Amino acid sequence: MAQKGDQLDQETFSCSICLEVLKDPVTIPCGHSYCMNCIKSYWDEGEKKLPSCPQCRETFIPRPALVKNTMFAALVEQLKKAGLQAAPANHCYAGREDVACDVCSGRKLKAIKSCLVCLVSYCEKHLQPHHDSSSFKKHKLVDPSKNLQDNICPRHGEVMKMFCRTDQKCICYLCSVDEHKGHDTVSAVAERTERQRQMEASQQQIQQEIQDREKDVKLLQQEVEAINQSADKTVEDSEEIFTEMISLLQKRSSDVKQWIRSQQESEVRRVRELEEKLQQEITDLKRRDAEMKQLSDTEDHKQFLHSCPSLSPLSQSTHSSSISIRPLRYFQDVTAAVSEVRGRLQDILRDTWTNVSLAVTEVDVLLPQPEPEPEPTSRAGFLKYSCEITLDPNTVNQLLLLSEENRKVTLMDQGQSYSGHPDRFSYYSQVLSRESLTGRHYWEVEKTAGGVYVAVSYKNISRSGRWEESGFGLNDKSWSLCCSSLSYEFMYNNISTSISGPQSSRIGVYLDHRAGVLSFYSVSGTMTLLHRVQTTFTQPLHAGVWVYYSPGGSAEFCKLK
Repeated sequence: MAQKGDQLDQETFSCSICLEVLKDPVTIPCGHSYCMNCIKSYWDEGEKKLPSCPQCRETFIPRPALVKNTMFAALVEQLKKAGLQAAPANHCYAGREDVACDVCSGRKLKAIKSCLVCLVSYCEKHLQPHHDSSSFKKHKLVDPSKNLQDNICPRHGEVMKMFCRTDQKCICYLCSVDEHKGHDTVSAVAERTERQRQMEASQQQIQQEIQDREKDVKLLQQEVEAINQSADKTVEDSEEIFTEMISLLQKRSSDVKQWIRSQQESEVRRVRELEEKLQQEITDLKRRDAEMKQLSDTEDHKQFLHSCPSLSPLSQSTHSSSISIRPLRYFQDVTAAVSEVRGRLQDILRDTWTNVSLAVTEVDVLLPQPEPEPEPTSRAGFLKYSCEITLDPNTVNQLLLLSEENRKVTLMDQGQSYSGHPDRFSYYSQVLSRESLTGRHYWEVEKTAGGVYVAVSYKNISRSGRWEESGFGLNDKSWSLCCSSLSYEFMYNNISTSISGPQSSRIGVYLDHRAGVLSFYSVSGTMTLLHRVQTTFTQPLHAGVWVYYSPGGSAEFCKLK
């Protein structure tokens, strides 16, 4: 009885809008009371409509002035001090989003449980029989649900307590002996128990996998940190080494300059000394010449004969004919020697720089690799990996003429006027692409009369060596398909493999660098595989062609859409 009185007090002194104990209570003309802010907000939200009471729906014209009910407010404060609190959650009235008790009459309270057997939701008061009576012992109570009717069979109106494994759906008992007769059926509880067991096993596996992946993530984070630290240290060391090399070159430059200036000073001093000696000889000779002229002008024979023997003999003269003048050529040999050092340094950098580049590209964290994607089976599939190839003018042999925006080379009978460059092929009529190729790529080469090697190569292939050193396919740095007018031939490391296939003016090349796949195709109406290589590429590759046999033959890297 006391509990009922408490609930009555709580309902009496609660705002029916916010369901809390009244704050700043106001009483409107119909006699109902609300929190001042609650009724004000309620009326403000429905501003275009007539103000009305949320409970009895009586309307008011004009809108009533809201005045605090001081006596009601004082009473609420006294009751609060006496222990009145806001209604507990279990006794709160059900709102729009709540599940209401199906048993409550009038204004319904929030449900705290739903029964899957009764298919009814209960507030705490009406749920009590489920706790007190053994008749409800086997009933299944769950969190409040608005979808209890989903548990009723729409055909038979019975609770669906069975599960059909054949059709994977919940059914009622009558369904199991009707349209699901002969199916694999079990009780919903048994199926739930089995699936719960499977779910728990899956959860354990998932949790284990989460732990394993978290460990892997931690290892990867450590790996990233190690990579960053190693890279930073290597950059620092490299900068220090290059600084030392620059300092060494600057020291050598300073030494050469000092040697030249010292030799310049010594040679100028020698020349000056010789110049002074010659000037002195000129002075002496002019004096003698004057004496002889004066004596020659004397008319007195006696005086002439007396003075003539007294003339001093000529001193040994400097032979000026032995002096050779070489304007601006005195230190030319020094320039040549320094140029030779520069050339050797360029050779060293060209030959060893690839090793530096290779050492960088060989840095590879040993991570599990995904399964390689299969090679395309149609030209449309290959075109997804198409790339535009342009040729490097610094590598083109002088017998090749570049054209078509550096995509085409034509074999000429006379050399072209290309500038000297250490990357230029000097023996074979070959050229490499600008692009460095890794990943997956596809390109096509259109050839005309004559023979063409369609190739890929590492950048560090020799540019000046003959035969095996620089020819595409004649060493272990390049792979090539030799296309003559009659046959195909694959070349690698100077080993030839004859290939049969339909003749075509266009050759397709597919590269999957990481998977180590290189394929050559004859492209006409269809694509025919000519040769496939499976290997391990240790460096980035460059596309290349070698045009041979007759002037006028050409090879062009096609623009692919």
